[in-house]
Amino acid sequence: MSTFPTSAKAVIIGGGIVGCSTAYHLAKMGWTDVVLLERKKLTSGTTFHAAGLVGQLRSNANITQLLGYSVDLYNKLEAETGQATGWKMNGGLRLACNQERWTEVKRQATTAHSFGLDMQLLTPSEAKELWPLMTVDDVVGAAYMPTDGQANPSDITLSLAKGARQAGATILEDTKVTKIELEDGVIKGVMTEKGFIECEKVILCGGQWTRTFAQTVGVNVPLVPMEHQYMVTEQIDGVTSGLPTLRDPDRLTYYKEEVGGLVMGGYEANPIPWAVNGIPKGFHYTLLGSNFDHFEQLVELAMGRVPALETAGIKQLVNGPESFTPDGNFILGEAPELKNFFVGAGFNAYGIAAGGGAGMALAEWVAKGEPPFDLWPVDIRRFGRPHFDTDWVRTRTIEAYGKHYTMAWPFEEHSSGRPCRKSPLYDKLSAKGACFGEKLGWERPNWFAVNGMEAKDAYSFGRQNWFDTVGEEHKACREAAVLFDQTSFAKFTLKGPDAEAALSWIAANDVAKPVGSIVYTQMLNDRGGIECDLTAVRVAKDEYYIVTGTGYATHDFDWISRNIPKGMNAQVVDVTSSYAVLSLMGPKARDILQAVTRDDVSSEAFRFGTARMIGIAGCPVKALRVTYVGELGWELHLPVEYATAVYDALMDAGMPHGLRDAGYRAIESLRLEKGYRAWASDIGADHTPAEAGLDWAVKLKKNIDFKGRIAAETQRDQGVKKILACFTTQPEVVLSGRETIYRNGERVGWLTSGGFGYTVGKSIGYGYVRSKEVIDRDYVLSGAYELEVATDRVPCEVQLGPLYDPKMSRVKC
Repeated sequence: MSTFPTSAKAVIIGGGIVGCSTAYHLAKMGWTDVVLLERKKLTSGTTFHAAGLVGQLRSNANITQLLGYSVDLYNKLEAETGQATGWKMNGGLRLACNQERWTEVKRQATTAHSFGLDMQLLTPSEAKELWPLMTVDDVVGAAYMPTDGQANPSDITLSLAKGARQAGATILEDTKVTKIELEDGVIKGVMTEKGFIECEKVILCGGQWTRTFAQTVGVNVPLVPMEHQYMVTEQIDGVTSGLPTLRDPDRLTYYKEEVGGLVMGGYEANPIPWAVNGIPKGFHYTLLGSNFDHFEQLVELAMGRVPALETAGIKQLVNGPESFTPDGNFILGEAPELKNFFVGAGFNAYGIAAGGGAGMALAEWVAKGEPPFDLWPVDIRRFGRPHFDTDWVRTRTIEAYGKHYTMAWPFEEHSSGRPCRKSPLYDKLSAKGACFGEKLGWERPNWFAVNGMEAKDAYSFGRQNWFDTVGEEHKACREAAVLFDQTSFAKFTLKGPDAEAALSWIAANDVAKPVGSIVYTQMLNDRGGIECDLTAVRVAKDEYYIVTGTGYATHDFDWISRNIPKGMNAQVVDVTSSYAVLSLMGPKARDILQAVTRDDVSSEAFRFGTARMIGIAGCPVKALRVTYVGELGWELHLPVEYATAVYDALMDAGMPHGLRDAGYRAIESLRLEKGYRAWASDIGADHTPAEAGLDWAVKLKKNIDFKGRIAAETQRDQGVKKILACFTTQPEVVLSGRETIYRNGERVGWLTSGGFGYTVGKSIGYGYVRSKEVIDRDYVLSGAYELEVATDRVPCEVQLGPLYDPKMSRVKC
């Protein structure tokens, strides 16, 4: 360039594959006024030493779609730009060497079928035909994905960069960004060693440097660098250019062909974190020292699979740091702390596989203000308070790295960095046999061990050790009463003279209700998709108390605060840590509650959907008459310092009525029977209230404008092409979600959630029946349905109403 740019529509920081892909896609969208800045040379951070395997299947449909987009892009990129990519669609094999792993692979194959991917199950001999160098004596079976492949990381990045330049983007190497300039919390531009560039939006794709750099503007990006090694061999007889990639998770290793030899790497159980005290200055195009002693454990496992490695010459043992995250998913999106600051980082050593799709999604997010589809599993707003501490992030990330190839058990919990956030009742419940799970750092009772059981999960793909015990908790809720500790709920106050007007715009339901009213509502995006699913309590003329799910604290707070209309006087404050929550649920709940308070809690005095302050054991309790389990009940919100006193009073009063402790596994079973939707599975940004059977909670009959109204009205008038339905099948079939739905023999969707209903005695799943045409209830109910579970088809029944209705005193089967 003859002149240094002084302004841009957006500046991308980082010239790895994700930064170049984002520049490519923004330029293709017409954003030619985009500048990418790389402090040294393109790919010189971590991209240049990536292994380059490209697999597509993930446990989420949209992330799988995103990786599939990468494959589609790589198929045509070289022809478009004239720059070699090293891309080849040579397929991918995944081995299973024991029955549990084979069950996992079969479930993965069903997931692939659900998402429209061709994953084929092979016998050991069929797998060996595709990969002749391996021994298969211990192999039970294998899965083959013909559309997987591999690429040369540097070449494919340079191809994206060339395509970006061809479309009008500016890419500057050897241009270090020294500072992001802010004015009153608003981005004004970036300062570089060569000058200042004025811009409105900044996109940080800085790899392992992202966390430290983002902290300079108050943005938290939970990732840390880890050492990751792979070896490159000399040529080996029998290794052909078309050899598929190979993943052998039971031996923790992966393989790909390279110039007639093999690349072999893996994910050891005892990984080594890098740069604990900061990344050294001048670190670029740099590898770490080879750690042969540490890598030996993987070599021993690999030689058992590929005997030729015993005599193969070794060209190099590559040790390159990669950025990893606490949950093994990458990080995309607009930072909740700073408007117009976007992040694409933390790719957990599969940045080449994700690069094409991640760049596309990030570009759309920047250009249109929202991603092309729901990307919650990788959304930066999935993180929260524990993730500000780098030591905690590193501890959890070490565990996540070590689990990269271990079995992905249903209901599996992390064990590191715990306990972190505790309810005041933690020690008391632990002493009573609570087996805790963790979400966003919070310890939450999943179930309670009884009769000498150990309070510990025993994982399997069948019914797990807690199954019968949770059944007893479920039964107690249906027949007597239970107490759930739900202190981890995210809780906000929205306060100010314009609180009602602001919330009326953000909420799809009518929140202009009298003080004491509880309103269940969604919050919609402009496409009508459900961004939030929560409860709003009118506690004063100028104040609402908002309750939402534990894991959605950052996301929902960000959505509410960003969508308060400009000029309105209303402020949202996170008060999560101030309040404990005890949920008293079951047909005996009123008798128990009345025994501990002088306030009248009769049905006439305390109606469903209302909230009141009552006194219990000297505590002012905000009592909300709501339910997520389908029984009479109250959520009791109270200052944390009163939690143990109120808990003890309730348990003492409940003893004659059969009150018992219960956990989140019972909540899940109970809500499935009642048909309550769960955000991030049954509903989300890609699902509308009309599709999810929640249009009754949308105020279209009222002359009140709200965000998403136009989309909701359009769908009301034109109809829907997918409808959430309930499916039941025989109790021995274990449903966990992502099982394929077949209607009249044709694939029409997949389960968004699955579990067991103890009252109805059946396995339960929810999922969307999809069609290319507009459909209605009659269409859904008229079909004959099957579910594919671990590649087997099983018959099932469908219905649209709840399976259990206490008002009818019966179950619907």
